[in-house]
Amino acid sequence: MLLVLNVNNTNTVIAIYPLHADGRVGEMRATWRISTRHAQTADEYGILVQSLLQSKGVESSAVSGIVVASVVPPMDWILRVFCERYFHHKPLFIEPGVKTGLPILTDNPSEVGADRVANCVGAFQKYGGPCIVVDFGTATNFDVISKKGEFLGGAIAPGINISAEALFARAARLPRVEIKKPAKIIGTNTVDNLQIGLFYGHIGLVDSILERMIAKLGPDTKCVATGGLAHLIADESKFISEVNDMLTLDGLRIIYERNRATKNVAS
Repeated sequence: MLLVLNVNNTNTVIAIYPLHADGRVGEMRATWRISTRHAQTADEYGILVQSLLQSKGVESSAVSGIVVASVVPPMDWILRVFCERYFHHKPLFIEPGVKTGLPILTDNPSEVGADRVANCVGAFQKYGGPCIVVDFGTATNFDVISKKGEFLGGAIAPGINISAEALFARAARLPRVEIKKPAKIIGTNTVDNLQIGLFYGHIGLVDSILERMIAKLGPDTKCVATGGLAHLIADESKFISEVNDMLTLDGLRIIYERNRATKNVAS
């Protein structure tokens, strides 16, 4: 089995894939989304992940490969320890020096987040280029892929939940509200007003950036959404044509396959 971990600031997504002896990875068998807890120990991660695998009838001894995308550097050491202690394998972290097949044409390639790299690898493999991936997570990331499969750069905006928390924290009389599509466009109470502003405001932000990027890349640009709030926002976007919940995980799977193939050739 291949164990895949996508560790973001808010959530960690875990998946398992059958891993064949020749390096091929099969179809995803299961996936889970848990809260990212920065204070969690390696043992706590080990016990939790083992229990998740066992719920699907998978023993830890069945895991023969691990790939990790982490954008939380303080947790990287904990993740390495948990992988080696509980699964007895060194994880493949998406970091400089790892073969991704994605040329990164930015000013400082090493600062590009591992999740963004995985998104672009997965998107180009499935949709080709030019392509824009919009990842709705803690932040809303825009990742731009050229026709040749190069990462050109992108944009980062505050996620919709960050915007909501900022309003709650800075305005004493404004309550926390559920992030959902409002039933109307003119609010008649405070909750309505907040939900309309947050929801349609974020759609406006997303479509404004996409419109300008598409004008630069060309009208055949494919716009794909992923991340926890992708379905909520993408359904109202004028430019997003596809939602792919598994995009990051598939990108990590592809990167693992490419590095395993390189290792096998070298050996």
